[in-house]
Amino acid sequence: MAYILVGYFLSGYLFVTPSLSTEAWLIRWDRRLLGDPATRFVTWPRLLVAALELIYMGCFLLIPAGAGLLAFTGHRSLIDRYWAMVVGAEFVAFAPLAFIQTRPPWVLERKPQLADKTIHRLATQMVEHVSIGVNTFPSGHAAGSLAVAFGVIGAVPWAGVVLLGLALGICVACVVGRYHYLIDVAAGAVVALVFWLVN
Repeated sequence: MAYILVGYFLSGYLFVTPSLSTEAWLIRWDRRLLGDPATRFVTWPRLLVAALELIYMGCFLLIPAGAGLLAFTGHRSLIDRYWAMVVGAEFVAFAPLAFIQTRPPWVLERKPQLADKTIHRLATQMVEHVSIGVNTFPSGHAAGSLAVAFGVIGAVPWAGVVLLGLALGICVACVVGRYHYLIDVAAGAVVALVFWLVN
């Protein structure tokens, strides 16, 4: 867990200047697939949006939870494999920041119109004050949370399914709250899937 946090914050120092052409490309794909991202989710129920934002804010709790579940259910022998998948997926998401330098949607776009403004404001403040403030491509949120689920699901299927549901919620929240571009999330999912298949 410490390696992931240190790696995340150190990756922020790789950022020099945003690539305007890459940002424009990411925005074009979001607009092509979502329409206007700022208004796309305005009709989603308030409780759903609030739940997604809360899951997003608690994303880092999934990582120790996955390891704890393996230990608690008698699968300690799989913990090294679990950490290899999760740390590997996260670092594959952080490393491209040396070459793919973009700002996140919340920096470039107007604020999204969502049914639940209170929880979104809390999530936005957390992102503004606790994150590195730049965009990781692939999404570390998607890669890491899905790797957690994939690392558990084979050994403890019921827990893996719950974690997978939470991970998918984080992926959706990344787009709804405009913390990541849609392609970031898709790329993060591919990274997690590859680590699952090769481990």
